[in-house]
Amino acid sequence: MTETRSKPRHRRRKTVLAVGVPLALTAAGTMAYGTDLGVLGVFGEDTQRTASAATAATAAAPAWAADTADGFASVNSLGQNGTYGGRDGKTVTVKTLADLEKYATAAEPYVIVVAATIKMDPVGKEIKVKSDKTIVGAGTSGQIVGGGFFLGTGVHNVIIRNLTIRDAYQGVWNDKDHDFDAIQMDGAHHVWIDHNDLRNMADGLIDVRKDSTNVTVSWNKLSHDNKAFGIGWTENVVTDITIHHNWIQETEQRNPSTDNAAHAHLYNNFLEDLAGTDIKSSYGNYSRGATKMVLENSYFQGMNNPVTKDSTAAIVQKGNTFVSTTGRNESGGTAFDPKSYYSYTLDKTADVPKLLKSGVGPRNSIGTTATTTAAAATTLTVAKDGSGQYSTVQAAVNAVPANNPSRVVIAVKPGTYRELVKVPSNKPHVTIQGTGASRNDTVIVYNNASGTPKPGGGTYGTSGSASVAVEADDFQARNLTITNDFDEAANQSLSGHQAVALRTAADKVVLDSVIVNGDQDTLLLDTAAKDKLGRVYVSNSYVTGNVDFIFGRATAVIDKSVITLKKRWNGTSAGYITAPSTAANRKGILIANSTVNGNVSSGTFYLGRPWHAGGDASLDPQTTVRNTSLSAAIKSTPWTDMSGFSWKEDRFAEYKNTGAGSGSASSDRPQLTDAQASGQEVADWLGDWTPAAS
Repeated sequence: MTETRSKPRHRRRKTVLAVGVPLALTAAGTMAYGTDLGVLGVFGEDTQRTASAATAATAAAPAWAADTADGFASVNSLGQNGTYGGRDGKTVTVKTLADLEKYATAAEPYVIVVAATIKMDPVGKEIKVKSDKTIVGAGTSGQIVGGGFFLGTGVHNVIIRNLTIRDAYQGVWNDKDHDFDAIQMDGAHHVWIDHNDLRNMADGLIDVRKDSTNVTVSWNKLSHDNKAFGIGWTENVVTDITIHHNWIQETEQRNPSTDNAAHAHLYNNFLEDLAGTDIKSSYGNYSRGATKMVLENSYFQGMNNPVTKDSTAAIVQKGNTFVSTTGRNESGGTAFDPKSYYSYTLDKTADVPKLLKSGVGPRNSIGTTATTTAAAATTLTVAKDGSGQYSTVQAAVNAVPANNPSRVVIAVKPGTYRELVKVPSNKPHVTIQGTGASRNDTVIVYNNASGTPKPGGGTYGTSGSASVAVEADDFQARNLTITNDFDEAANQSLSGHQAVALRTAADKVVLDSVIVNGDQDTLLLDTAAKDKLGRVYVSNSYVTGNVDFIFGRATAVIDKSVITLKKRWNGTSAGYITAPSTAANRKGILIANSTVNGNVSSGTFYLGRPWHAGGDASLDPQTTVRNTSLSAAIKSTPWTDMSGFSWKEDRFAEYKNTGAGSGSASSDRPQLTDAQASGQEVADWLGDWTPAAS
């Protein structure tokens, strides 16, 4: 794609999990991921596909259904030895409120896979969950909107996992009239709440009340709410609770508030209050009444009164970090030794923000099913030193049979592979996977650009310059780096400097735990043809560049990733992140739950501009950037025109972004309403496809 274009005629149109380990570290193939973006990856083995309706699976329960809780939820007490949910029951898949309620309230155990967005009716409805249940989202598609779950007295052995529960908010921030929680328990025990995204509810996100005990809350994101997490509502001192690896962001109070807990163990949590927003924290971790709290290796950013206690309560602090906090930061009294109840491992406090930003919330592969299991996949090994079956990645691709019916994993040993790689359209179900400890260990790199001479004559165009080109559906790349290291400064004689690292022109493409590195036109996310659907899911990854470096007509999601801005070849700071060329009536580029940063000057980069490829006025380019941290490099007017086409006549918007580069709504900076944003979630982009593990 060239940086400038001739001006076309203008137009107007209508506007088996080790306890205490995150999902990201548990994979059937036990691939080791690096720590340069936090612990990342896939959840567990894929399993035989369940029926699309809510029917009991006849096959054995999926591997992840056997996962058990850590922390106090793992302790043998009250006649319950640990928390394992519905693993002894049947597995069902639900897509409707009626079916979800039917199985959640049943007397017998069930693993209930939520495979759709389910809206509560009426708003505020809380399904009364019975004992021995696992309720788990299918990838990122399991969403509960406008209500949540209630666990009453005596309910036990319940797992709520991998769900997004959101949007019961009724217009009043500190709402006293609508007690609409995401998850509430009154007198329940042995409950595990893990890897959920909880936000924007009318009252609390999690309430652990009335002597509920043996509860573990882990790897969740709790955000954009008045009351995050309350524990107590009792004069008795019986509650045992573990709270670890949770990201609590932009919540005013109860972060958590812990009243009369016998044992409260909080570790490796990240509490963040962002500057310049309409939410200001009242307090962070609060030990109340007769609570005994151990608070370890947690990270507090911008919080007011980060750690507080009543005179009757105890807090023992160890290894916590406080950055830009104000007000009370207290400790005192004696508590307990958590290791006398269960084992656990602390992450380094300095690693906590990065670790949690990439690791909390729903994972793509838990709860999903597929017809091809990872264990059954064919594996081809590539190694430069000759220790594998092939010495180049392309040789392994060539060895994949045409029209192969099942997954082929090309396992690439650490090394730098300077070669061009192309996966043709007749070789679907291919995974290229680095086997090193980090995504930096395995690198595929080349240096073609638009205008580079071809060996047989002529020159490469933009799309032809790609170091790696993917034209086959159901492709995956994991745990590696793909780079175009074209030297712009040394090649000023070329008419263009477009140098693609990775080009995809296929549907159901997964890029997980990868680095895609370049300058101009780094990542081309395309479709096989203008009338073809091409969905791409990029997660837990880095994308770097400077000019239009995420572009194309695919329906693409950049989720839980880092977009790094680079200076141009001459040291100047100026550029554009996205250049969508979306077909009308399709979805374009969605950047969600991510971070935009880079060593560039403030106010020098646009979020995007509309690329009407070839001057095609029928296109309707779209970029939405939401729930993403924007550095000061982003311009206050973050969208701009391109080649005579106005961005205002296409689809460009933001929603609840944060950071120095974010801004309020204006005619030059459109923001989605809550209602509009509810239709622009990751699941809306992916449709009926749930990305799964290789």
